[in-house]
Amino acid sequence: MHLRYSIALSAAALGAPPLFAADLAVGVEVPRLSVAEYHRPYVSVWIARPDQSTAANLAVWFEQKKPNAEGRKWLKDLRQWWRRSGRELQLPVDGVTSATRPVGKHKLAFSDGAAPLGTLAAGDYQLMVEAAREDGGRELLAIPFQWPPAKLQQLTVQGKSELGEISLELKP
Repeated sequence: MHLRYSIALSAAALGAPPLFAADLAVGVEVPRLSVAEYHRPYVSVWIARPDQSTAANLAVWFEQKKPNAEGRKWLKDLRQWWRRSGRELQLPVDGVTSATRPVGKHKLAFSDGAAPLGTLAAGDYQLMVEAAREDGGRELLAIPFQWPPAKLQQLTVQGKSELGEISLELKP
């Protein structure tokens, strides 16, 4: 009886999530713009290291239903993301790429150790959000943060044209 209990307890411990896991949630607002011809923006969300290299691609929203994958050719308009990692990716990327989003607030949630966040090493980073819109403008916003978070943090930055409020919530 004692041996069975020990095996069951060991199996439960192996299946338990790590005690040091942290969560990261990103809010991306696509603002309503008063323009003659509106096109949904392409948006990229990634984590950059201090040297500006990409630590993780979290989301890329683009037009996926155009014939002959024509929507992909406009991804290079997300200039900073494209130069840092976009041109090296084989698109689509499961769990990262998806269709463009409508006007409104959109929430993305990630856990340490799970794709696409993966296991982020301890250190200083920046959440980067870039948007580009056909017949529109382009905007890049950054929120600096430390990983893993020592306490609950809620950070925000406000866009001026193609992006609204960008929020970052970190949970230890």
